[in-house]
Amino acid sequence: MNYIGVDLHKNYSFITRMDEKGENIKQMRVENDPLSLGHFLDTVSPDDKLALEATWNWYYFYEMVEDRNLSLSLAHPKNTKAIASAKIITDKISSTTLAHLLRANLLPTAYIPTRQVRDTREILRYRASLVAIRSMIKNKVHALLSKNGVHPHFSDIFGQKGLNYLKNIKLRPCYRQPLNGYLKIVEVLTQTISEVTKTIEELVNKNPQATLLITMPGISYYSALLILMEIGEIDRFPSDKQLCSYGGLVPSVHSSGGKTRMGSITKEGSKWLRWILIELSGHAAKGSIKFNRLYQRVSRKYGKPTARVAVAREMLRVIYHMLKNNEPFRVVPVPKQKSSSHLHGVMSR
Repeated sequence: MNYIGVDLHKNYSFITRMDEKGENIKQMRVENDPLSLGHFLDTVSPDDKLALEATWNWYYFYEMVEDRNLSLSLAHPKNTKAIASAKIITDKISSTTLAHLLRANLLPTAYIPTRQVRDTREILRYRASLVAIRSMIKNKVHALLSKNGVHPHFSDIFGQKGLNYLKNIKLRPCYRQPLNGYLKIVEVLTQTISEVTKTIEELVNKNPQATLLITMPGISYYSALLILMEIGEIDRFPSDKQLCSYGGLVPSVHSSGGKTRMGSITKEGSKWLRWILIELSGHAAKGSIKFNRLYQRVSRKYGKPTARVAVAREMLRVIYHMLKNNEPFRVVPVPKQKSSSHLHGVMSR
């Protein structure tokens, strides 16, 4: 059995092959093209073990290993550096360190989702990128209008009435041409987003756990699938606290001299899971008395941004138990607010 550490870069990988006694057998540089990596992997036996750091481009190498049914451990970058810190870092040192940690069974591994989960994540993140690009273009339209002193009175400037207004407004040629171009881009992006949204809806309808999450106020087809794919297998989390920690929604703790101070949230783990829950927290607070009470209580004391984080964390706690127990969300609607005194009565119960 050999232990193989792979220091993966954009264009090449540096590889260290080590025996069971910790002696380097061979060190080599391999180009990151299918032919070169394929030749290297053909030399790896089923008994050998590989270690790869979870860099931004680990998918490609891992899937080549996966197709060959070889053993590969994905190293957590932050924890690996904490265990094997060094003042001098080279390709040889990095790949050798990975092989040593793997041989000593000290490699801090990262979770590897299934290929189906990885593929679904790509679709979800593709949609998120399209929405972000469309928002950027819309902001450019608003900036162009402001530059010309135009302030249209529409609730949605990109709705049908707003678009008709923008297409017919009189502007100098230097502004008219960019505006026409921006509107065409928004139209194409909207159509493309609609197409990928249909794909996501089809995936949700085939996934019982995703349809379960939609029962929670504020969660739609897209957000349900995104939450589920970012969580992966719920059984890998022993409790809701571990899941909230993975979402980076728990407060950091600073302890010194016998004193403990709670800080801002850690923002560790999945940034996508944290982002979508904070985005949905306002909608959840409007649709559930449970979340509404929490939002109002925290908002009065610490402000709205902190309240949204608190609701996001509570949403994730509830999601954990929904998935664990295979139960839908039990909806308790928020009473309509007729007056401030009525609201006070609702919050005090």
